[in-house]
Amino acid sequence: MKSGHVITACVVVGIALLIGWIARNTYWDEATLPMPPKGEARTNSLYAAQRLSESLGATSYAQRALDSLPDTNSVIYLSYWNWNLVPNRRERLQRWVESGGRLVADRSLIGGERALEDWTGISRSELPVSDKESPPARAARCADTEVEFDESESGWSRSEYRICGADPASRLIVDREASWILSDARGIHALRMAIGRGSITLLNANPFEQRKLFEGDNALLFVAATQIDRGDRIYFLSEEESPSLAQLIWMHAAPAVMLAFGAIALALWRGSARFGPPAAVPDPARRSLAEQIIGSGRFILRFGGGRALHAASARALHEAAQRHVRGYSGLQNGARIAAIARSTGLDEDALAQAINYSGHRRAGELRKVIALLETARRNIS
Repeated sequence: MKSGHVITACVVVGIALLIGWIARNTYWDEATLPMPPKGEARTNSLYAAQRLSESLGATSYAQRALDSLPDTNSVIYLSYWNWNLVPNRRERLQRWVESGGRLVADRSLIGGERALEDWTGISRSELPVSDKESPPARAARCADTEVEFDESESGWSRSEYRICGADPASRLIVDREASWILSDARGIHALRMAIGRGSITLLNANPFEQRKLFEGDNALLFVAATQIDRGDRIYFLSEEESPSLAQLIWMHAAPAVMLAFGAIALALWRGSARFGPPAAVPDPARRSLAEQIIGSGRFILRFGGGRALHAASARALHEAAQRHVRGYSGLQNGARIAAIARSTGLDEDALAQAINYSGHRRAGELRKVIALLETARRNIS
């Protein structure tokens, strides 16, 4: 047998053995995987919580800005909200709670820890390093918690909740009497504090985002945290996806933007290269001496406010005085003006104002000044 046939046979046998091993150690099975969120659920992490609220008979609203506060019989849920970004906004929320509103905030609440603690007496504390878990274990952990205080206004009570998604690396601390506390061996994960006629509920977890709402007792916890009932209105305020600077400018200043773009387009059009002159070239014609003088005067008045014409008239007067007034070159400015006034018979103060003033004058004033200087020049000669 030739060596080539031997090699071919070995390759065929090897492939057959590989196929046999794969067939014996693998199998086909069907697995059900959740589909990715679509529509509003893709951009709104609390979409499932909104639908749950509506199925319980409440009305839900998703907002990204606190334009106006609802009535105090409503519920506001804060998610990815900066508590201290706008002090006036924070103060409005505080007054709304004190007037009877129900405010709920999850672990995504950021900023203003000191201001929140001063108002509610609630703070967040990091657990010791030895008590913390690795990120995979932290994500998979569901904590069995117990209710320490039941609210008397609840229509039903539950002593235990299995919370999935709690942050095992931190806990809540309160230095006042709370009306409802949910805790385990690691510490407090949720609590409610009565403030004025309303209340604020803080969660040390994000248990209601996306599909987390369906894990453990998170859905029951949502009902207990929001105290939602049929006919209530709940507002979900979130800054998870804030509009860009360009979107904000367009939302609040669209007319100004359009006006600016129009001005830029007009400036570009005006400064662009032309294919021909904007108007027909006039036929060359001679201008009269009067037109030349008037045109030159208007040009001098427009550019420089007539200062050049005033300076020329004053210089002509001084040159004439040097020729006709004895010792004029050695005199000071005031003495020169007095000598000109004696020689011409004109008012000395009027001459001083006409000669020394070099500021901007209106056309009528400049005309009178030039006429006075020219009269003096002619009389002195």
